[in-house]
Amino acid sequence: MQKANLMSNTEYGLSGYDALAAARQGEVKITAIKALQLKERGTLIKVETNAGISGYGECHGSGPLAREVIETLEGPRLPHLGLIGKDPLAIQVHFHNMFYAYPQRGRAVRILSGIDIALWDLAGKLLNQPVSKLLGGNFRDRIRLYSHCGGGDFLSKDEWRDRAQELKEDPHGFKAFKIDIHHVLKVPMQQFTPSIGPQEARDVHRAYVLAREALGDDIDIIVHCHNELDLASAIRVAEAVEPIKPLFYEDPLAPTYSEAWSTLRQATRLTIMTGENIELAENALPFLQNPVIDVLQPDLINSGGITGTKMIADLAALYRVPVCLHNVSGLLLNMASQQFSAATFNSPMMECTRRADQLQWMNPNPLEIADGYMKVSTRPGLGVELDEDYLKSQRAEGEPWWE
Repeated sequence: MQKANLMSNTEYGLSGYDALAAARQGEVKITAIKALQLKERGTLIKVETNAGISGYGECHGSGPLAREVIETLEGPRLPHLGLIGKDPLAIQVHFHNMFYAYPQRGRAVRILSGIDIALWDLAGKLLNQPVSKLLGGNFRDRIRLYSHCGGGDFLSKDEWRDRAQELKEDPHGFKAFKIDIHHVLKVPMQQFTPSIGPQEARDVHRAYVLAREALGDDIDIIVHCHNELDLASAIRVAEAVEPIKPLFYEDPLAPTYSEAWSTLRQATRLTIMTGENIELAENALPFLQNPVIDVLQPDLINSGGITGTKMIADLAALYRVPVCLHNVSGLLLNMASQQFSAATFNSPMMECTRRADQLQWMNPNPLEIADGYMKVSTRPGLGVELDEDYLKSQRAEGEPWWE
């Protein structure tokens, strides 16, 4: 029953899209789904049609993995669920078939999410509308951003002086930065860290106090974890950083819901954010129902594409929980995240790397970032026409051209 409710919520949330798409439904057919792995920033997905128009998405995983997932979807075992030969505008049907009719989890989700993003890009091109308009229209025409602080010795006051100067002089004008805890703890990023003791907690306190002193009160700080802490350590870190009043305390515990999140919620007044590794709406739901977090941070590639993340955002809106998209990948994910955030009422901010507008996937790069905000594109689809000559030169070693 719960899953049916989730699906009906999505159908309601995309009713405006259905009206826009109705006039052209059945005119175009999908002819192929292809993948291309780049040297950097993952793998691209291409959905081709008999109209000569293609949609593009982005996913995590290698080119061979993407093609394996596509082959499974389009292979003889699942002929009724595949997309080839079908109307690309039937996005909700394709979403259900990819993620629920034949349940997918883990790495396959990250490929199928890329297909979903490509379908939205394609729909925008076919209907001559930006994706934000297909999602219901813009609540905002520019998106507030937060970005990232580099590494180094986080216990050095001199290094913090230089680091803060670099961040403040960034031409994009970001006013919020993630500062990673693993640099303080001197462990690899995302490596599980058994209980930290009082000394490590004092180091964490000193590092973030130095960051606040160097950056001043006009720059927001996000305490950036990667799900590496156990409960006792997460509480210690929360106590250590509370004096600097961070914007968010991100991903301190393991990514799946457990009672540990409830205990942490009761132990701190910090604004807790999680969600970049959440797959699909049913895995976000317990964080909302209990409730144990203040902000959800889904990633379009990890959470079911634009359609799946729209489900998460609609559920979060019922609980008055904001959604701030995780976004550390390439140009297509930036543009998809931008379009999604513009059209989602409870999406006040999103993540953005400091070099996002330097990616050369098309020339000129369409991202417009100034004063800590990204301007929302009004071009059809995701607003990207890829430079295929450049992409051809940037293929991963041994990667075929769009297969």
